[in-house]
Amino acid sequence: MKLELIPIGNSRGIRIPKPLIAQCGLGDVVELRVTEEGLVIAPHRAPRHGWRQTFAASQPREADMLLDQVSPNAFDGSEWKW
Repeated sequence: MKLELIPIGNSRGIRIPKPLIAQCGLGDVVELRVTEEGLVIAPHRAPRHGWRQTFAASQPREADMLLDQVSPNAFDGSEWKW
């Protein structure tokens, strides 16, 4: 899509069509960053957004925490010396 830069005071801006705003999930505040490809406009997300869900999903199940049975070895048969 080709858009025209419009003067806004000493700056320039673009008008983003409503369907694109809805499709991208943009709200009243956006994040703007410069990449090698150009300018990126992204939805604003609070710091650490989604960390709680990611942490909860990464927790091992109780069955995954059990240790495998370890075979006895030569060390187990000898006396320990302190």
